[in-house]
Amino acid sequence: MALAPTEFPEIAAPLSTPALAAKRSQRTFAQRLMRHRLAQIGIAIIALLLIAAIFAPWISRIDPKGFPANGLSKLGEPHAPGGGFLLGADLLGRDVWTRVLYGTRIALMVAVCAMLTSVFIGTLIGLMSGFFGGWVDILFTRLTETVMSLPTVLLAISLFALLPGESANQRLFKLLLAITLVTWTGIARAVRGQVLSLKEREFVEAARALGTSNARILWTHLLPNVLPTVLVLATLAVAHNILLEAGLSYLGQGIDPSEPSWGSMIKDGEKYMLSAPWILLSSGFAIVLAVTGFNLLGRALEETLETRR
Repeated sequence: MALAPTEFPEIAAPLSTPALAAKRSQRTFAQRLMRHRLAQIGIAIIALLLIAAIFAPWISRIDPKGFPANGLSKLGEPHAPGGGFLLGADLLGRDVWTRVLYGTRIALMVAVCAMLTSVFIGTLIGLMSGFFGGWVDILFTRLTETVMSLPTVLLAISLFALLPGESANQRLFKLLLAITLVTWTGIARAVRGQVLSLKEREFVEAARALGTSNARILWTHLLPNVLPTVLVLATLAVAHNILLEAGLSYLGQGIDPSEPSWGSMIKDGEKYMLSAPWILLSSGFAIVLAVTGFNLLGRALEETLETRR
């Protein structure tokens, strides 16, 4: 007599595999993250910024570098918000709303690209330092401590000034490189600390007993275990890079001055704080909004990962 599948569900159901368990865990993590209120707000802000950056030419048809004829009054004063200028005009008559939109492109591109590079460098150094120990650990630890002991902004300014090139593309490359070289240290220290603990665990000892190479232990056993921490730090690093890019542009050590940048817009509007406050406040609000969005998402990721553990 044939048995009905419902009488013995443990026979009818397929056996759970590690791959299925991993997918189920990832799905549960994503669902828990999307239910987190801070994550919802952060993702909404980041989505708004991405839409502004991607569709800037369609949102505003005005040239961000152009000088509209009615941007300045007969006395040379910037046009106030309204009358064709949603957020007013700056001291050269350029549309502030358009420049804020295109400044979003610069801020996100620099922040994300610098974050990816610094995460790669920091994770690689942290893995090697924590796993190999000895002189490798001493060398990378001293290098990390040396960079961390120097003021971040001053070091970035020095690197930007020392690197050659003054064209628009060269200044952009110099800015990315300067931010990358001063922001990898925190990730390296966090990864190193986790690797020092993980390499004494049973699964690493078992892999060594089976003759697994060091490279395979690093990439298949240790790296996946530090990725959650790296993900949180990477999200927070984007917010930090946005602030750093704005600060360097404010000090004149950023992209080409003709390009719209939130930091340079604050610098331009500083002199007109009382007579034309919209120039400074518009870009300042954009910086606060972007930093808040990535910080909220990073905090939500951290809390969700702690709950998962």
